Amino acid sequence: MNRILLIQIFFLLQISCKAQSYYQTIRITKDIDLMQLTSNAYIHVSYHELPNFGRFPSNGLIYINNGEAFLFDTPITDSLTKDLTQWIIDSLQVKIVGFVPNHWHDDCMGGLGYLKSIGIDSYANQMTIDIAKVNGLPVPNNSFSDSLILGLGNGQIRCYYFGAGHSLDNIVVWIPSEKILFAGCMVKDLNSKGLGNIVDGDINEWPKTIDVLIKRFSDAKYIIPGHGTFGDKVLLEHTRSLLIQ
Repeated sequence: MNRILLIQIFFLLQISCKAQSYYQTIRITKDIDLMQLTSNAYIHVSYHELPNFGRFPSNGLIYINNGEAFLFDTPITDSLTKDLTQWIIDSLQVKIVGFVPNHWHDDCMGGLGYLKSIGIDSYANQMTIDIAKVNGLPVPNNSFSDSLILGLGNGQIRCYYFGAGHSLDNIVVWIPSEKILFAGCMVKDLNSKGLGNIVDGDINEWPKTIDVLIKRFSDAKYIIPGHGTFGDKVLLEHTRSLLIQ
């Protein structure tokens, strides 16, 4: 990476960190925080202790419209997911009507078992469903292959599979009215100096998938990675730079 690009990324990192500090954080429990992005959308951040690594945050999204909500990714366990969903129902006074996981890892759908137990419908990439079945995991109810458009109130939720990256099945979710792209673990935050876990991914296809996101979502106001600080399209460029190092 050349010196000019490093300086640009450092400068944008400072802007991103300062910008995020303007968003109010709501503490739900000692292991779950919420951050309101827009009048209709929140990031949920849950924390889990990993051996030899320590306390680790994971991001998810809540989209609300007309008294109903969709959840994108769960905390890593059923118990944390119960805490989150109960708070959403009780404090935000909405009904959770659907769930979409970014991919099959437990930091995306570790709480799916609990969501199924309380009757929340779920939608996932068919590849995610196939992998879940092979690994004996809870299985989402509804599948799609390339894309899926869901309605919520007078808003839309658009789910897309553009190719492999962090995992073979990872998708993105686009909320047009909020200009939010929930990109999950295929996109790295500006603090990331590496790609993280690549065991279940495809390092050759990942750059191609990111290139599609760069072209398709140039007008995204908020891009949410699977872990770390949210930002805008700079996160896509940063991820691309990590992939070509």
